[in-house]
Amino acid sequence: MSDNPYSSGFGYGAQTTGSAAPARPAAASGFGAGPGAPAPAAGDLIKDTTTAKFSADVIQESRRQPVLVDFWAPWCGPCKQLTPILEKVVKAANGAVKLVKMNIDEHPSIAGQLGVQSIPAVFAFVNGQPVDGFMGALPESEVKRFIERLGGGGPDPIAEALEEAGRLLAEGDAGSAAQLYAAILQQDQGNVGAIAGLGECYYAAGDLERAEGMLGQVPADKAEDAAVSALRTKLKLAAEIAGLGDPVVLQQRIESDAGDHAARYDLALIAQAKGDREQAAGHLLEIIRRDRGWNEDGARRKLLELFEVWGPMDPATKDARRRLSSLLFS
Repeated sequence: MSDNPYSSGFGYGAQTTGSAAPARPAAASGFGAGPGAPAPAAGDLIKDTTTAKFSADVIQESRRQPVLVDFWAPWCGPCKQLTPILEKVVKAANGAVKLVKMNIDEHPSIAGQLGVQSIPAVFAFVNGQPVDGFMGALPESEVKRFIERLGGGGPDPIAEALEEAGRLLAEGDAGSAAQLYAAILQQDQGNVGAIAGLGECYYAAGDLERAEGMLGQVPADKAEDAAVSALRTKLKLAAEIAGLGDPVVLQQRIESDAGDHAARYDLALIAQAKGDREQAAGHLLEIIRRDRGWNEDGARRKLLELFEVWGPMDPATKDARRRLSSLLFS
């Protein structure tokens, strides 16, 4: 099988069975489920087969879409590593490829006819013929590429759904986006993009408790995902802002009493929390202009703290420092 581009993976965790494996022709292409195709049930995508059923389950079925045959045995450690990966990638292909598993201890004849030398061994059948294959417990990325080479990758329906949900959310249609994210999670409960996306929908709807709850569903190894971090930051920001008060009420207080520096100070903190540096500096500078000694020079001290956070070269720092100098030394 030296002509197989996946031959570098042969022997990786493989266990021998005692016969030689045949070479295979190049993989066929042009297969794949359409992006709007409904997701088939897992039982339709993955099954165990026998010698008697092999023709129907593999040969005939491969005339409709590629079929992977996983030759394995209960005593094979690498088989136990590979099978869950195969199942995951096949499910993600959304019906573009099927997986048939054959226990060679119970049904050795097919493996013998194909010259399987070591297991796990995976053969890809297209149009009734074995067209490609690999041996050993390949990592998920390699298995995915193998299926894509068969044309069984097709458009990724989950990726397309995530993109569409993100577009809807960006356009303000959080309800429709939430429905898409929920549908994705029905197919893939650990999809971190959908988990964070649904949390963003709850956030947009003002349901911060449910948004926070979505963070609890994030797999431990995905806790630092960019989308999760963004949601976590937004919720932290919302909590900080909530502790400062309602910005609308604070603005009304200032309009009623321009000397209400406490309200203006809180508005500066809210603006900083929202990332509006210009407005944050503006509120603090206004306090300094009106009453430099307010709260033991609290507005100036806070502004200097913000300069440290923003950095000396930030445009907001440069502008506010110039305006502060004008106030202090004019």
